[in-house]
Amino acid sequence: MDVVMDSLKVIFRIATILPFMLAIGIYMGKRSVGELPVFDFLVVLVFGAVVGADIADPDINHIHTVVAMIAIALLQKLIIRIKLKYQKVGRLFTFEPTVVMYQGKFLKKNLKQIQYSVDNVLQMLREKGVFHTGDVELAIVEANGRLSVKVYPGKEGVVREDMSIYKTGNDFEIPVILDGKIQKDLLQRLNKTESWLLDKLGGKGATEVSSIFYAGVNAKDELVFSKKEQETDHVPPFKH
Repeated sequence: MDVVMDSLKVIFRIATILPFMLAIGIYMGKRSVGELPVFDFLVVLVFGAVVGADIADPDINHIHTVVAMIAIALLQKLIIRIKLKYQKVGRLFTFEPTVVMYQGKFLKKNLKQIQYSVDNVLQMLREKGVFHTGDVELAIVEANGRLSVKVYPGKEGVVREDMSIYKTGNDFEIPVILDGKIQKDLLQRLNKTESWLLDKLGGKGATEVSSIFYAGVNAKDELVFSKKEQETDHVPPFKH
């Protein structure tokens, strides 16, 4: 009987704590659920420990967990406000950006300071599409651990402005079919009808809306689509 009561108590706590966690997460803001600086990471770590203990141990008073969660959220908000108001104090709660490469050379002292190896930085450079260290003018490890890279101007990609080629905005796709269902509200916003959409599909050899996994319309009224049973024979065989 005690086991049943404890199990029901745990289920009740999960059912009540998850919506409350969602509300707290929304209150704490995007900053606490995105790429976490060290202080926010610790806040989330403690937050999870408190909730986990509450769910796992029925003997813990549920109201104490709720109070602890509110206190953590309020403390996080207070610290963020202090950091925004007093920059020097804010530096105590987070890492500073660190320059790890300059003019194609690794800065060993700075790498040692943040305990990054050359291999770490090389991997992060490759993830940025940089495969030659000599191309790097400046590389910075940010407070969240991500790498920001500035390559030499001669190695930067050409943009339209360089070639005096200008393009109007609003050139993006609007989904009009998702998993075989026509998105009528979006079609209406585009001032298009279902007949127009079906004619477009028919012109591309697709007769059944139910066979379409995705279809989108761009600013030029061009339709692109993917079928549910798409050919996969020619997909490159990338595997871990």
